[in-house]
Amino acid sequence: MNSLIKLELTRALRNRKFLFFSVLYPAGLFLLISSTSGGPDAKIPGSGLTVPTYMMVSMASFGALTAVLMGNSERIAKERENGWVRQLRLTSLPGRGYVLAKTASAAVVSLPSIVVVFAVAAALKHVRLDAWQWAALTGAIWAGSLVFAALGVAIGYLASGDAVRPITMITYFGLSILGGLWWPSAVFPTWLQDIAKWLPTHAYAALGQAIEQSHAPHTKDIAILVAFFLLFAGGAAWLYRKDTLKA
Repeated sequence: MNSLIKLELTRALRNRKFLFFSVLYPAGLFLLISSTSGGPDAKIPGSGLTVPTYMMVSMASFGALTAVLMGNSERIAKERENGWVRQLRLTSLPGRGYVLAKTASAAVVSLPSIVVVFAVAAALKHVRLDAWQWAALTGAIWAGSLVFAALGVAIGYLASGDAVRPITMITYFGLSILGGLWWPSAVFPTWLQDIAKWLPTHAYAALGQAIEQSHAPHTKDIAILVAFFLLFAGGAAWLYRKDTLKA
């Protein structure tokens, strides 16, 4: 399985298009949004955080989401279509090893997405936090990305090569926008805010925002992320077994 993880990492790091959208694109969006949403001291309603500080967590979360969701779903669907998954089943690699390798490699690739946004925020927007907050933010966002890595695996086994991209894009943009990653959910209509509070992306960003405020993450947000992880991971496992039976 270690060899497969190394292979997955090498393939991801050689994909310039993937690296652009997962690493550079979120940092560019952060600069654009934070520069056009009032002055550096403008506050996000209901949070007490400045726009750059608030959006830093949102865009770091968005970058990690891009890395694990987009990378996993399309690659798995294509590998199923071209027979690579079928070839792996003929080796000694257990089925769970393939899924774990995909999840682990995606999690590793998501780390640069987080670090680059943080570096840009600190260097260009003068975001200042304590050392423990930087470390806690990195760990929380990185660990939280596993929820969406599992979702990427599930979509990769759910959809065919032709259908995976539109399904992934709808899921990707829907979760990002409705979850408040592109702009604060506080500006949404009340009915939409009520929906957003139950989405995994909203809970995901809320973890980082709580750390920025020197608060412990809300139990509700952690419970939502755990519930969605179990749902997505369980769905991925079931779809994998189903795909194995068809092979």
